[in-house]
Amino acid sequence: MEELTQRQIDILKSIIQEYTETGEPVGSEILEKKYKLGISPATIRNEMVILAKKGYIRKSHFSSGRIPSAKGFRFYIQTLMPKKDLSTVDEVAYKNSIWDERGEIHRLLSQATKVLAKKTNLLSLAATDRGELFYAGVANLFNLPEFLDLNLSKTLFERLDEVDYWEKILEQVLHIDRDIFYFLDQEDFNDPIFETCACVFGEFKSEKTKGIIGVVGPKRMSYDIITPQISYFSSLIESILKNQG
Repeated sequence: MEELTQRQIDILKSIIQEYTETGEPVGSEILEKKYKLGISPATIRNEMVILAKKGYIRKSHFSSGRIPSAKGFRFYIQTLMPKKDLSTVDEVAYKNSIWDERGEIHRLLSQATKVLAKKTNLLSLAATDRGELFYAGVANLFNLPEFLDLNLSKTLFERLDEVDYWEKILEQVLHIDRDIFYFLDQEDFNDPIFETCACVFGEFKSEKTKGIIGVVGPKRMSYDIITPQISYFSSLIESILKNQG
C-alpha cells in the first residue's frame, strides 16, 4: 500500500467521516470549512487528486465531489479506526437477548440475527457449514438511500434465497485466520452490483458447527461502532455452542 503523508491521511479521514455521516460526495470546500485542516481548498483539491490517483477515493457519477473507495475504507479500518470495546451494559443486553434460545442452534441463530438487526439497524445474516441461512432486518435497508436502487436491492434479496452464495462466502472466511472480516468491494462479493455495499462478519466455531454472523449494509456504515458488536456477539455464540458440547 502506497505511503501517505500525514496531511493526506487527515484529508482521507475527514472525507470518510463526512461521507459516513451524509452519504454525499465530499468536496474541498466542506472539508476546509468543517474540518479545520489548516490548509486552503486549493491545497485540499491537489491532495485529493493524489489520493484519487492512489486509489483511496474516487469520483462520484453524480457530483464533482469524491467518495472513499474500498481501498480507502480498508485503510481506515486497518490504520485509523478507533478501537472500541462494547460496554458492559451492551454485553449483558446481548447475552440476555439470546440466552433462552441457547439449547437449539437454529433457534439461537434465528434470534441472534433478529437482535443484531435491531441493534445495528442493518440487515443481519448468519450462515453455517450445515447449509443453514438466517437473516433479519430487510426493512432496515429501505431507510438507507443506497438501497433505494431497485437493481441493487433486487439482487441482494435474490441472494438471500441462494444458500450456495453464502456458503461460498463462508468458505472464504474459514480459510483466513482473522476474527472479523470486512467485505468491501466487488471482488469480495464476486458481483459488481454490490459496489456500494459492505459486510462485516465474525466467525464462530465448535466441534459440530462453523459459521459466520454479521451485517450487510452500505459501504459507509460506522465500522467503529459495528465492529465491537460483531466481535462480541460472534464470540458469545461460539462460547454458547462450545458449552453445548
